[in-house]
Amino acid sequence: MPEVLIAGLAGLGAASWLVVGAAMGWFLRLPATLVAGVMAFGAGALVSTLAFELVGEARRTGGVLPTLGGFVLGAVVFVAADLLLARRGARARKPSIALQSEPGVHALPAATASSAVGLAVALGALLDGVPESLVLGLSLADGGAVSLPILVAVAVSNLPEGLGSAAGMKHEGRSARYVFGVWGGIALASGIAAAMGFALLAEAPLEAIAVVTTIAAGAILAMVANTLIPEAFASDRSFTGLWAALGFALSFALTQLG
Repeated sequence: MPEVLIAGLAGLGAASWLVVGAAMGWFLRLPATLVAGVMAFGAGALVSTLAFELVGEARRTGGVLPTLGGFVLGAVVFVAADLLLARRGARARKPSIALQSEPGVHALPAATASSAVGLAVALGALLDGVPESLVLGLSLADGGAVSLPILVAVAVSNLPEGLGSAAGMKHEGRSARYVFGVWGGIALASGIAAAMGFALLAEAPLEAIAVVTTIAAGAILAMVANTLIPEAFASDRSFTGLWAALGFALSFALTQLG
């Protein structure tokens, strides 16, 4: 099987957990603490992956300056785009908004059901997902195989985002066709991003790969700090740290086994 197709399938597979989460948000009413635990676990896994799979490897192969420059640039770009999209309604993709209607149950309050809000939610999810998909593709280009720690971390972090957003869209009165069309499209776009990450950079200089990898890493860390950890802590202040530590430990173990 061509490697570019493997990269695309890896990105699609990890992003498909957005669709799994959307199905859970559409058909089930889950305890807020459970959703928070999954978010915190995914955040910890992503932080470990950033440290051991992305930034450390970029420093080793590309040098300090490309690594630092790319990392800071990625964080700045993500935060600026996230602020812009939040003003247009993309904040509705964040699960903590779901916790205001019924204590302990995952359901979103009413929001303005407009195409602009729906588009902002989709763009916000792409903003979260594309950097993750790019590094999946780059992991294949860099190591000859898709990184299992990155794959697991991305999949786990995608689950609560799809869950919370789908529940919110349902509460807005969106149809199932709309909801699953949006998240299926985002999963497909993530697969394409992973394939492009491999196709465009497989033969690139190591410094260029380091910059692109750390741009994505900086964006992912900003997403963890802006979204996953605060959202999890807003729902469960007792065990967020423990779940995050367990996610970190699992991702680190996978890194060492790999």
